[in-house]
Amino acid sequence: MTWPRDLKQTISRPGPIEAVTIRRLVERLGTRLSSTGPSSPRVAGLANVAGVTDPELRATLDALVGKPVGSRGPSVAPDPVNQPMIRHWAAAFEDANPVYTDPAAAAASRFGEVIAPPLMLQTWTMATPKITGIAERGGSPVEAEGDSPLKVLDDAGFVATLAANSEFEIVRPLRLGEVVSSSTVMESISDEKQTRIGPGHFVTWLTTYTVESGEVVGTQLFRILKFKPGGNP
Repeated sequence: MTWPRDLKQTISRPGPIEAVTIRRLVERLGTRLSSTGPSSPRVAGLANVAGVTDPELRATLDALVGKPVGSRGPSVAPDPVNQPMIRHWAAAFEDANPVYTDPAAAAASRFGEVIAPPLMLQTWTMATPKITGIAERGGSPVEAEGDSPLKVLDDAGFVATLAANSEFEIVRPLRLGEVVSSSTVMESISDEKQTRIGPGHFVTWLTTYTVESGEVVGTQLFRILKFKPGGNP
């Protein structure tokens, strides 16, 4: 994946990263971020025309807002923040910032020790994928437990999913040995939008990341489009 020069410099530079909001282009999923907002998101290349939302469906969707996403409760990282995973991440992104992999250089930096790259935040609590049956699960890395809050949209015919964008706020960098937990709640579900690929709803959830003390170290807004296939290509 090719990263825009300004974004790559933002991630790699050794300057201040606390409380910085980084907007990522999800090019690997074939989408591009346009101007977005929790109530009226837009994806570049898609028309964003208001459709008609069934009142009963609208009431059901409104009841999901603010509720946890998933029935398992907070996700706890299976491993503490560790040097091997950081090294692999830095190598994959060709990020040579020495504060990630060089203990001596990190000790001499303003951090005083090795830190994890800011956008590794979401990786620590990702579920270990179960490869068997992944195609039958539609690409989901793990088997679902209980009904997904998105099932109501599936049942209404909005069965296709397109990733729109991801937005991070990094409060502070993670340090070696810290154990990360994440909790996700539904942030918003738009009214029906008429898009070029079909009518759909933009769904946004908010994940909050904490460490063992309960300190919040960052948040992530993630937005998808749940749509009915059949729009004009």
